[in-house]
Amino acid sequence: MTVVVSGVGVVLPRARSAPELMAPAAADAPPVEPKDLVGRKGLRYKDRATQLAYCAADAALRHAGLLDDGGGLRVPGRSVAVVASSNYGNLDTICRAIDTIAEHTAAAGSAMDLPNASSNVIASSVAIRFGLRGPNLMLCNGATSGLDAVHWAATLIRGGRVPRALVLGVEPDNASVRAFTGGARTIDGAAALVVESEESAAERGASAPAVLGDYVRGAGLGRCLERLAAATGDRPALWQLPEQWQLPEQRTAAVPDTLLAGVARHDLGEVFGLGSGALGVLQCAAAVGWFARGGAGPVYATAGTDADDASAGIALRGRAAA
Repeated sequence: MTVVVSGVGVVLPRARSAPELMAPAAADAPPVEPKDLVGRKGLRYKDRATQLAYCAADAALRHAGLLDDGGGLRVPGRSVAVVASSNYGNLDTICRAIDTIAEHTAAAGSAMDLPNASSNVIASSVAIRFGLRGPNLMLCNGATSGLDAVHWAATLIRGGRVPRALVLGVEPDNASVRAFTGGARTIDGAAALVVESEESAAERGASAPAVLGDYVRGAGLGRCLERLAAATGDRPALWQLPEQWQLPEQRTAAVPDTLLAGVARHDLGEVFGLGSGALGVLQCAAAVGWFARGGAGPVYATAGTDADDASAGIALRGRAAA
């Protein structure tokens, strides 16, 4: 079954669309203010990651034509799954709760903070806000989390569970995250994709600028790239780099020179900051931006290292080339 991308939402300080991920604003921009994008209603007591996810979800669902002018869903709620990815989404809530327990007692904690202490708060809150009643998954499994989220959304569709899914990647920037990451600046934003079966998009008359191709996962970035090349049978036109590729230990990772020599490379982390669990979703959104700016696929989105840690990759093609 062919799975296509029919909607993209990007909410970053320097980018608000897929093409802008390939050519962001030159100057620094102020932090995203969720109330300016989706209004104040429903934001109270929600952590920043969830608020950012609301913004990206709203943009992607509207881009895909799934929301009407009043914000109502145009398809049955049970027909839309939610798969979200974030490694640091509620870290500030957890740290605050731990500090409260250590300094006082568990009884001193805020009842309003309790829902935000659950790791699946982003996926569940987005589903409730938009009435999405299909399968609901939250991933927070390290470097490959965003690409894994895209893969599991496609798997739900190919398995016949739902015709479409909303995929979210979000990471906030706050004191707790910076302390955990050694001071690294995260994207403080979110990206969202609407992916659906080709038949579903055609029935709705929805445009589909990209097609999700093969997905591979395993130990070692080099081996993943080789498997991805074997599966697609073609050289990539663009390689979306893993996190922190500018570090020496990443640059020297064993990747197939014959495959990647002369291939254009794009490092979202170098421009926007640490993507972590949002990186894979951002990479797929950037691939859509590449196609919109006239680029031709395939595009390889990759995450992980060439160590024994998990690595993953997804190939995307522009719709006209599918």
